[in-house]
Amino acid sequence: MEIRGVWLTTTDSQVLKSQQNIAEAMDFLAETGFNVVFPVVWSKGATLYPSQTMKQTFGMEIEPLFPSRDPLEEVVQEARRVGLKVIPWFEYGFASSYNLNGGILLQRKPEWAALNCNCNLLKKNNFEWLNSLDPQVQEFLLNLVLEVVNNYDVDGIQGDDRFPALPCEGGYDQVTVSRYQQQFGENPPQNPKNRQWLQWRADILTDYLARLYNEVKAVNPNLIVSMSPNIYDWGFQEYLQDSPTWLKRGLVDIIHPQIYRREFSSYKAIADKLVNQQFTDATLQRLAPGILIKLGTYCISPEYLVQAIEYNRLLGIQGEVFFFYEGLRENNNALAKVLRNGPYAKSASFPTLSDLSAAKVSNKITSSIWQRLQNFFRSL
Repeated sequence: MEIRGVWLTTTDSQVLKSQQNIAEAMDFLAETGFNVVFPVVWSKGATLYPSQTMKQTFGMEIEPLFPSRDPLEEVVQEARRVGLKVIPWFEYGFASSYNLNGGILLQRKPEWAALNCNCNLLKKNNFEWLNSLDPQVQEFLLNLVLEVVNNYDVDGIQGDDRFPALPCEGGYDQVTVSRYQQQFGENPPQNPKNRQWLQWRADILTDYLARLYNEVKAVNPNLIVSMSPNIYDWGFQEYLQDSPTWLKRGLVDIIHPQIYRREFSSYKAIADKLVNQQFTDATLQRLAPGILIKLGTYCISPEYLVQAIEYNRLLGIQGEVFFFYEGLRENNNALAKVLRNGPYAKSASFPTLSDLSAAKVSNKITSSIWQRLQNFFRSL
């Protein structure tokens, strides 16, 4: 059993442009040895399925590129045909837009804006943000998730580095300030990285994830709640993502920390830290790191790709998820061929929830083997 996944995007990708493209991609992934796809369903302020929540709240039922289609339903149909699991990915999460001053969401709902300490619209790395600490905003995103799990034959849902998340510079809107004042009798610190202020806001997001987890499980207890956060504790310091607490509280079934590094040595160092410091025998089964295989002109080397997968297995990590699909098709499908003829040559079933919750001590490496592994990889 392994988690062998890939993200399907709308950016720099043609997969979701037609059902024919989707069918061809699902055939290709199944033949390559994958067993799960994570198709984007929420991006740039629009859904990739007909959404009554969006229609009622913003007057826009679906991403305008797909007026007469339902890309999510098409992915489900074609993935099922070849035996792939489908876990829809809410890519934008609490981000409202990218370099659009909030876009359509904040044009219609300006009161939903996240604010920085100067009471300006919160913007970080060119993304503008909804206020993810606001109960109304939280309810809106929860409703998007629930209509997906209620209306489609999916295997779960996925949040990421923006869901649940908020840039640490946010939280200075009046509603959040008032909540903080009620609890502590003072205004929030002007320093956004004050430890108490960081933890207080992160706890609100963790409690929201708990609610989302429980509501998804109430629809169907077999649905998987998957998260792909930034790496801790950078993700905590910058985006209020307290992923160790998520694991401790049992709020995530599988987790894909984004180890998006362009050299194997950097990937290895972070994987070591995850296994040795952040995961236990009881939670290691839930770990399947995110690996960057393509971004812009960057494409991972076949050697690095194989090293990362082999090192994952040596650490007892039973899977990975690749960002993103088009990287497999570069250079005449070069990376896919490497996977098909190497680490993914033998098929592997996607784990069940009971597999994911089982503490398999045998997968943890003893200290002597660990030392030999360290010496081996230092010699490469």
